[in-house]
Amino acid sequence: MRSVLLVNPLAGDGVAARLAGPVADHLRSVAEVSVVTAASATASGRNATGAVAEGAGVLVVLGGDGLVHEAVQACAGTDTALAVIPTGTGNDLARALGMPLDPLTAARVVAESISTASVSVIDLGGAVGGEWFATVLCAGFDSKVNARVNRMRWPRGKRRYDLAVLRELLGLAAMPLRVETERGGIETAATLVAVGNTSHYGGGVPICPDADPTDGLLDVTVVGEVTRRDLLGILPRLRTGRHVDHPAVRTLRTSSVRLSGENGWLAFADGEPQARLPLTLRCSREKLRVIRPRRGDRRPGEA
Repeated sequence: MRSVLLVNPLAGDGVAARLAGPVADHLRSVAEVSVVTAASATASGRNATGAVAEGAGVLVVLGGDGLVHEAVQACAGTDTALAVIPTGTGNDLARALGMPLDPLTAARVVAESISTASVSVIDLGGAVGGEWFATVLCAGFDSKVNARVNRMRWPRGKRRYDLAVLRELLGLAAMPLRVETERGGIETAATLVAVGNTSHYGGGVPICPDADPTDGLLDVTVVGEVTRRDLLGILPRLRTGRHVDHPAVRTLRTSSVRLSGENGWLAFADGEPQARLPLTLRCSREKLRVIRPRRGDRRPGEA
C-alpha cells in the first residue's frame, strides 16, 4: 500500500521531527512512502486531504492529537487507512487502537500491518453539520481543563492535565444541562458531560470506560452538581474508570444524543475546540479504516 507520512515537526517538543527519518525508514522497508511536513492545523488538514485525494493507501500520522484530528477528517469515509504513531501529549486515539506509545515500536507495528495489508474499521462520532471525532467529545469542566492544557507549555504528559484540573477547580460551577437520546432525556445541573466513541481522553483517563468504537453506539457520562471536595474524591477514580460508581455520575449508551442547556459550554472533541452547545451527535458505523496491532499484540485493556 502506498503510504504518506504526515509529520508535525513541533509535536512532542521536536520529538516528531527527530524521529521522522527512522520512522520513514521502517515504513520504506515494506512500502513506497512520501514524507509531508506541516506545522499548522491548516497546513496539516490540507496535506491530509491531498494525500487522500491522491489515493494514498495509508496516511501515517507522526504527531499529536491536533494532527490526528485533522487526519481523521480527511480519512473518514474513504479507502485510505489511518495509522497513528504517537508523539503528542494525550495520544488517546493511539491508546484506543492499542498502539505502543513508543513511537519507533509503533512504527514497526504499522510497517508489519502494511506488509500484510491488515486494516480494521471503527466507528466515528460526529456533530450534525460539524466535524468527526474518533475519541471523546466533552463539555463543561473537562473542556475547560482541555482548553487550559492547550495553552500550557509545561509540564508534559499526564502532569499537565493534573495541574490544569487543579487550576480549573477554583472556578468549579454546575450549569443547566439537557441530554436527549432516542430513549429519553436527562435535565440536571451538571459539572461536565462526555460523549465517547472510545473510552479515554486527557492522556489516558477512561471517562467512558465501556465505550467500544465498533459497537455503533456512543457512551455518555454525566457528572452532576458536585462540590470541589466531591470532585476531588471522584478524580482519583477517573484513572481506573470507577468514577461511574459515584452517585453523582450517570451513564447512557445511545446511537445519537443532543446536548443543550443555558450553559455557554464550548465542546472539545479529540482534544480540539469544536462548537458551543447545543449540539446533536451521532455515531456513524464503520466510518474509519485504521491500522492497529493484531489482537494478541495490543496493549492490555484495549478494545
